[in-house]
Amino acid sequence: MAPPRQPVPDLAGRTVVVTGTTSGLGLALSGALARAGARVLMTVRDPERGASALAWVRDGITGAGSAETVRLDLADLASVRAAAADIRERAGDRVDVLVNNAAVSLGPRQLTRDGFELQIGTNHLGPAALTWLLMPALRAAGTPERPARVVTTSSLGHRTGGLDPADLHWERRSYSPTRAYGASKLANLLFAAELDRRLRRADDPVLSVAAHPGLTTSQLLANALARGGTWKTRLYALPERYLSQPVTDGILPQLLAATGPVGGGDYLGPTRLFGARGPAGPAKRSATARDPRLAAELWRATAAATGVAPDPGE
Repeated sequence: MAPPRQPVPDLAGRTVVVTGTTSGLGLALSGALARAGARVLMTVRDPERGASALAWVRDGITGAGSAETVRLDLADLASVRAAAADIRERAGDRVDVLVNNAAVSLGPRQLTRDGFELQIGTNHLGPAALTWLLMPALRAAGTPERPARVVTTSSLGHRTGGLDPADLHWERRSYSPTRAYGASKLANLLFAAELDRRLRRADDPVLSVAAHPGLTTSQLLANALARGGTWKTRLYALPERYLSQPVTDGILPQLLAATGPVGGGDYLGPTRLFGARGPAGPAKRSATARDPRLAAELWRATAAATGVAPDPGE
């Protein structure tokens, strides 16, 4: 895998947590950050695949960077709590960047260990809980001159699904894998925006930034097909095959969000072919993703579902 074309600043001395690192965006992102000198904590659900990913990342490090794995299953809140405690202990309660990258897409309706619909549970509720649990470490690492960062990974698909905070798990509505995925990615943008508003209000030295990879070749659809994806899932695989960009380009918006000159509340993505590919820059979000009332309602529903105290609080 070739290095990304976007230059990355020297990250020596910084600790970065990346979720979902055994393949695709997370693996490429971990490699780029470690090569730039960061200490990268790579969260993995499967230890065997995690060992292979870690070996690949370490093989590419030539400078001061390092990498290690942390067990994390975002579809299990007990695992999220354990991973957050592990990360805080290993990092000395100082985390400079958290990249919420891991996601699942499409496939038949399934539930997490906690009874959540799988896509909203893995793509939003687990990452939100992890963010809140790591916020003390992010706050400790950040300064007004160099704030810590939370990077939330959304998708062009955020436009394909509405969000009902009172029915996050599709118990009252007819289930659609596509709409459920879109709802989870919409939740990512709403959460990132509400987190930004609350961080600003608290005057915390932490930035909330969102990013999306456009159409990028990754394992997301392949994993959905392996879980029994429908004919629609196979249909979505066609544009990925013919229009998608390599993963080294797909991570550019996340790299910019994690290390570049950005501000809290920014949303970044590819800037060509209607956001499907190209250099990283400002991205467009739907009107629903800009709704502060919906974002605040989701924030409260997320706290109630996860049982994790929001940070920043009220």
